[in-house]
Amino acid sequence: ALVPSVTQLQGLVEHADPNSDIAVVRVRSSKPLPTVKLGTSATLRPGEFVVALGAPAGLSNSVTAGIISALHRLKSDLGLREPRGSRQSTMEYIQTDAAINEGNSGGPLVNLEGEVIGVNTMKAMGKDGIAFAVPIDDVKRVVGQLTRHGRVMRPYLGLKFVELTPQLAKQMNYRQGGHQVPSAGLYVMHVAPDSPAQRGGIQVGDTIVSLSEVPLLTTKELVDGLSERVGQRVSLQVLREARRVTTNCYVESMEQ
Repeated sequence: ALVPSVTQLQGLVEHADPNSDIAVVRVRSSKPLPTVKLGTSATLRPGEFVVALGAPAGLSNSVTAGIISALHRLKSDLGLREPRGSRQSTMEYIQTDAAINEGNSGGPLVNLEGEVIGVNTMKAMGKDGIAFAVPIDDVKRVVGQLTRHGRVMRPYLGLKFVELTPQLAKQMNYRQGGHQVPSAGLYVMHVAPDSPAQRGGIQVGDTIVSLSEVPLLTTKELVDGLSERVGQRVSLQVLREARRVTTNCYVESMEQ
């Protein structure tokens, strides 16, 4: 690692998570090192100005500027595939047009208040102005789990669903008739055979509305709520043909 005084320090990788490209590195120094303030990625909006720092092509202390182009980009959006036999990842990325090249990976993506809101990770090959960073809230969660468990515990239930909005619910109700789809929640489109969700009683057409009676509106809320409960049973409340039903599912690890 390099600090402004150009003093070279030796780092030891204690834990690493290949899925998110995040690692915990221990650095020894005889004096205090400068730090940066960590912001939050929960309130980011497309169009906000950001700055990327790094050492592209070995050029240390390089700074590029741009905006947030999009949020919640999935690996599938980026054309990245999971290893054969592994389960689908829920990893999301910030898309930015700030120039990110080889050597920027691992550097901070910073807002105009000087707060780190992401960690630069990659760019679209052969494309200009399309680069990606891991949201800082996800980095905090990954680092916390690496520190506590030595690995990241990613939950798996075996579900595919869509986040309902009033507009989407109206369209679905118009097309299918019958029972009415609620205007909010996670509408289940597919349940994998012999999955925790199927064994727990969740069915296609259910709308997940809460986890242990805590309301859910987004995929991220569900994943975050399950992340610390891998290996445990949880109750999921669903709406099924206007009836509220409580299901009980065992949360498996995505790596199983």
